[in-house]
Amino acid sequence: MPSADRADPAEPQIANVVSRLRRAMRRAARAAGKGGVLPGGLSVAQLELLACLAENPGSRPSQLARLLRLAPSSVATLVNGLLREALITRTGGESDRRTALIELTAAGHDAVVRWQRVNEYILQAALTELTPASRAALVGSLPALHELTRAIDGLADEPARLAPSGTDDGDEADDGGPAERASA
Repeated sequence: MPSADRADPAEPQIANVVSRLRRAMRRAARAAGKGGVLPGGLSVAQLELLACLAENPGSRPSQLARLLRLAPSSVATLVNGLLREALITRTGGESDRRTALIELTAAGHDAVVRWQRVNEYILQAALTELTPASRAALVGSLPALHELTRAIDGLADEPARLAPSGTDDGDEADDGGPAERASA
């Protein structure tokens, strides 16, 4: 957990803006989809799992759970749903599904590409609404945003450093619980 004596007064503002940006992106993605749904009618959790597989092909369910910081049972639910939709394949692990390797199908890869395109379109459309000075400030902040992303990814591997006292209510704080995310 960060030290209270090192707290930056901008931290709450940054956290608020990042949180609001994530929600706004999901909301805009739903608005861009037919009938207000995300690409392929998938949930954010399903799209995150597909994107994780695109970055880590041939992962085992336990690796996906660790990378996404989800409970193994949540990953199993997501995998089963994505298998039914023919977006992933599971090979091996006949006697123990935890040892199976998960891969994207061509349709799964297409879903990831559509998700990325939706996000790119949303950002491109939003950026046209900004002043040139704001766009330049965002471009100038890209190195810091990359550094922040790496730092947050690193913290995911050290959860004891994350939760301030009194806020640890499980590993699914942002999008509802794993069951809600799996069915969203």
